Amino acid sequence: MQCEPNKDNMLDVSDLAFSYTDEETLKCIDFMVKPGEFVALMGPNGSGKTTMMRCINKILKINKGSISIDEEDILSLTLGEISKICTTVPADISLDFVLTVRDFVSLGRSPFVTNVWWDNQEDDDMVNQALYDFGIEKYAERRLGEVSSGERARVLLAKGVVQTPKVMFVDEPSAHLDIKYKIQVMEMLRGLSRRGLSVIVASHDINLLTRFCDRIMLLSNGRIVDYGLPIDVITEESIKTVFDIEVKTVINDGVVYVLPTGSTMKLDL
Repeated sequence: MQCEPNKDNMLDVSDLAFSYTDEETLKCIDFMVKPGEFVALMGPNGSGKTTMMRCINKILKINKGSISIDEEDILSLTLGEISKICTTVPADISLDFVLTVRDFVSLGRSPFVTNVWWDNQEDDDMVNQALYDFGIEKYAERRLGEVSSGERARVLLAKGVVQTPKVMFVDEPSAHLDIKYKIQVMEMLRGLSRRGLSVIVASHDINLLTRFCDRIMLLSNGRIVDYGLPIDVITEESIKTVFDIEVKTVINDGVVYVLPTGSTMKLDL
């Protein structure tokens, strides 16, 4: 049974199912995200994290179910209309891009452009503000291939922000980054959520997720195993069940951290 959108939720997903082949990839997906929540999608490779995000932003056509963002049924919207309320930030961008940082960030305004290009001062002001907010204004005229991976991560977030979405999906935001930039990017994402943006991140960095996210969705084999507060969802038992590895959980200042204690393979050396 499909639920009516809840005005208190920014995102409502009900009974979602999707398949690439005859076998369902996502099954019976039901969850909601409130305005300003920072939510993590966590699970093994192939558990359905990226597929779910692509279904919600209509890149993939679902088999059944309902999806609404701010009480709007996205299945009735065009991709152009969806891009005005929902954005996806990929893990990285191709270094083949010859655009400057400024021009790439400006692409975030493209859903709102009515002409071939724009000369709107408001657009320029938004881009300049995003460059400043994410600390990349000094790289504005550099090519994308001329900045570091940590700087590119901030460029991607800046592009997403100038799109002025209501929901932001972020795929592996800390991939390829050292610990300093991993934390910096997570702090930026949490800061965006505190300004009212609903942020949904797919990541394998479990200890960053438990530290920064409001709620965690644990996925396995295309189903939601659990969804709630990190301290409730991330347990030694749930990690063993989903990832097939023994761990020790430690709680510090109300945050649960995971320490691996076992191995999944034996080597004869």
